[in-house]
Amino acid sequence: MKDYAQYCPVALASSVIAERWTPLIIRELVIGGRRFNEIDRGLPGISRSLLKQRLDHLERKGVVERVQLPTGHEYHLTPAGRDLEGVIMAVGEWAVRWMFSEPEPREVDPVTLTWWMSRRLVTEALPERRVVLQFDYTGVDPTRIWLVIERREPSVCTDPPGFDSDVVLTTEPVALMRVFSGITTYADARKTDALTVAGPPGLTRDLPHWFAWSPFAPAVRERLKTGAPS
Repeated sequence: MKDYAQYCPVALASSVIAERWTPLIIRELVIGGRRFNEIDRGLPGISRSLLKQRLDHLERKGVVERVQLPTGHEYHLTPAGRDLEGVIMAVGEWAVRWMFSEPEPREVDPVTLTWWMSRRLVTEALPERRVVLQFDYTGVDPTRIWLVIERREPSVCTDPPGFDSDVVLTTEPVALMRVFSGITTYADARKTDALTVAGPPGLTRDLPHWFAWSPFAPAVRERLKTGAPS
């Protein structure tokens, strides 16, 4: 990316983080993405070659460092990269405040939503034994996805994982996104049948506590409580 040839902090920062996809790549790193495939999975629509270019750019700029492992490598945020968490949160909260809207079907990919949910687990609230949560997404393009949590570590599967499902959650993608984003609550979605759950009572009772939901959910709830900005 070319710089702006301006002696200005905003111009300097923009030359690092303002290219298309780059803020979303940083978002994925902030919420725990490390492996290339993990980052890619949270960014439907980006080509793998472009993702590689953007990660290389961030590495050259000192935002990301590549850590070699016996089985490949990971991308870790440097101190400068970790310092961008507040920037990314501020940008998201600004959008919630000034550009708030309901999710549309074209904006909600079931696999990506399930992947995001797997990254927002509350470890201490999870069952100690293996549990398989099956998502039956209804609507125009019905999709079945499994979230396998074993030793409190999640795996998202688009093919049957080889284990029986403990809990089956049935919903449209937009309806679950409304819960995840903070527009409505899990309990209210259950009451209106926007979301149904089947399984042992103990697991279905505890399920909403397994997730921290979106990091922007508090801003969304505040936005709904206070109404449109003046």
